[in-house]
Amino acid sequence: MPHPQLWPAWIGAIGGFVLILWLSWRLFRRWDAMAPRGRTFLLVALSLFEAVYWLNVYAWLVEPNLLVVRRVEIVSARWHGAPLIIAAIGDTHVASPHVDVARIERVVRRVNALRPDLVVLLGDYAGSHEPEAARAGRQRSEVLGGVAAFAMLDAPLGVIGVIGNHDSWYGRESIAGAMEDAGVAALWNRNVVIARHGGDFAVAGLADEDTGDPDFARALDGVERMDTLVLSHSPDPFARMPNGPALMLAAHSHCGQVTIPFVGRPILPIHNKRYACGLIQENGAALYVTAGIGTSKLPVRFLNPPEIVLITLRGEARRP
Repeated sequence: MPHPQLWPAWIGAIGGFVLILWLSWRLFRRWDAMAPRGRTFLLVALSLFEAVYWLNVYAWLVEPNLLVVRRVEIVSARWHGAPLIIAAIGDTHVASPHVDVARIERVVRRVNALRPDLVVLLGDYAGSHEPEAARAGRQRSEVLGGVAAFAMLDAPLGVIGVIGNHDSWYGRESIAGAMEDAGVAALWNRNVVIARHGGDFAVAGLADEDTGDPDFARALDGVERMDTLVLSHSPDPFARMPNGPALMLAAHSHCGQVTIPFVGRPILPIHNKRYACGLIQENGAALYVTAGIGTSKLPVRFLNPPEIVLITLRGEARRP
């Protein structure tokens, strides 16, 4: 059963297809009686309408259900230990159009098949904006069930996550509790140290930019001299990141959800537009912003398919 917000898209898809068939039938019935200029005009008009129709079907119903694996190598002078393979997922937005618990379970299986050393979750596990108390029991179960599905993630160095703005609007304590129940360390201006044979490292998680106060001093307390990753739901704090951490991972922007060729991304819910999407390197540090899995506001994606990011982080001396 389609999500309620997708009914207009399905009605438009079916109705538009019927309209294309009807217009094509009318056009070719009258073909012999039409002047050459009239034929050309109607063919161009029908072709444009059909192109717009299929682009909308793709953006509303096809691309949001795709899943790509984006492989990235980052070489950093600030990373001194053995290479680290990180799988990053953001913006799952469970209980929104295109994303239910079954889809999160499929994403988890795809992540496990990649065999990362570490999995990081970058916030906004809840779809929509309503607080937990205002939602129907079925939707609450779906949101928390999506978080519970992370228990199936299998990485030798564990699973670590941060909280996003939608999670805070839903109820930060509920989401964080569900994460901990699923075996995910939920960070909010704090860090965890991970021991391994290739060199210990720290993962610091920031508070959400929109609903909290990202505090690097608290998040990095006690690990200033270690190899460090920083997790943040929003990429905006990267502009304030102190020297030391090799890499920040973030989500939130959805890479705009829609990219228009030759125009760009018309909607970006971040302050610093340089941090819209992908790999950004500044002042010796790196930021990677993922397009995420789900959608927000409009259930549409175009040229920004849902993604799992598989990052290999290595030091300069270890570069092949």
